[in-house]
Amino acid sequence: MPTLAIVGAGPGLGAAVARRFARDGFAIALISRDQSKLDALATELEAAGATARGYAADVREPAQLEDALARAAAELGPITALQYSPLPSRNYLKPVLDLTPELALEALQFSALGLIHAVRAVLPAMREAGEGSIILINGGTSVMARAGFAGTSVAFPSESAYGEMLHDALEGEGIRVSQLVIPGGIPKLELPNGIDDVADRIWGLHATAGEFRTMLIPLEDGRE
Repeated sequence: MPTLAIVGAGPGLGAAVARRFARDGFAIALISRDQSKLDALATELEAAGATARGYAADVREPAQLEDALARAAAELGPITALQYSPLPSRNYLKPVLDLTPELALEALQFSALGLIHAVRAVLPAMREAGEGSIILINGGTSVMARAGFAGTSVAFPSESAYGEMLHDALEGEGIRVSQLVIPGGIPKLELPNGIDDVADRIWGLHATAGEFRTMLIPLEDGRE
C-alpha cells in the first residue's frame, strides 16, 4: 500500500487530503506536534475506511521529524507522496520592524529547513522506486512579501526556492514536486465544494506532472 505523509496534519485541509488519497488506496501518515489530536484524527479517518496513523513530531526538531517519517514508512508502507503543510505560528506574522534574527531563524527552521529534512528522509525510497510526489502548501507571501507578515515573507520564499530546484532536478525521474499557493484562508474562498475542492486540486498535483507552482486563486483575490 502506498503511503501519503502529511506534515502539518490537522482536522481541516489535512483531513480532506487524507480522505481524498485514501479513496485511491493510500495509507495516511499524520504528522504534527500533538499525539492526542493525531490519534483522534486517525480514528475518524479509520471509521470512514482509511488506514491512518499519527506520528507526533515538531518540524523544528529534525530528529523528531525524520524519526516520524521513518516509523511511518516502516509501519504503513513506502512514502510515495509527501505533503508539507505545517501551519505557521502567529509569531511569524509580525511587522518587519519587529522581526528579530531569532524569530526569522525559527521561521526558516519551520518552513525551509523542515522541508529539507522531510525530503531527505523520503526521497531515497522515491528515487529507488522511480516515482513519487512532494507537494508544498504555502500562503501568498511565498510569492509576494508583505511587511506585516515578515516571518513567512522571509521563510516561505526560501521553502519555495528549494521546492522549485527539486522540481527541476527530479522531473526526469518520475518524481513530481509542486507547490499550491493558497493566498487566503480556505473558508473565505467560497469554493463550490469547500475544502474538498482544495483536496482534489492537491490530488491532481500528485497524479499529473506539471509546472512547479499552482495558484489556487489569483494572488490579488486573496489574503495571507
